Amino acid sequence: MGIFSRFTDIINSNINVILDKAEDPEKMVRLIIQEMEETLVEVRTQSAKLIADKKDLHRRIERLQAEAEDWENKAEVALAKEREDLARAAVKEKTGAEKAALILITDLNVIDQNLAGLSDDIAQLQQKLVDAKARQKTLILRGRTAQSRKGVKRQLHDVNINEAMSRFDRYERRIDDLEGEVEAYDLGQKSLVNEISELENDERVDEELARLKARMGDNRQPEKTDES
Repeated sequence: MGIFSRFTDIINSNINVILDKAEDPEKMVRLIIQEMEETLVEVRTQSAKLIADKKDLHRRIERLQAEAEDWENKAEVALAKEREDLARAAVKEKTGAEKAALILITDLNVIDQNLAGLSDDIAQLQQKLVDAKARQKTLILRGRTAQSRKGVKRQLHDVNINEAMSRFDRYERRIDDLEGEVEAYDLGQKSLVNEISELENDERVDEELARLKARMGDNRQPEKTDES
């Protein structure tokens, strides 16, 4: 037995409710589509059989109706020949054929009703099948996305984020300490580049100082006056 025990279960089922209750929606939607397709084939096969039965009943009804008409003609012939006994027997045969035809006509009406019901059921099933196939890709994508997010959430839950950040801070502090130790070795030590740079700075200071002295000396000289 498949997901659905009867064809009417599929027709009357709500796909959304089934998927909402499923533990594995991706697997469930594939099974639903498979079950619908198999049921659709089964119902179409049943419909084909009923159509064949209908055609057979039509032929049998036509034969009985023709037989009844033939017996009626024979009864007329018997009456024309003044053979009422034969006419009576012919009328009985005609009546029997007509009754048999009526029974088959009743059976034919039942088949027509069943075919009409199956036609409606097939139309509903086809619509549900189209809907399920149209949503299959979306459902599968949603399912895989949800599983992926679930995995991430589980990892985040398993790992203590605060503890990880605390370890990161400690590692960063250790690097700061190492860098401080390296810089401490350089304190009080002058490199060749630094010493030359200081000499250049001293030279520029001497030049600036000489320039200032020269300017101030010029300002101190008295102005010359014209003697008469």
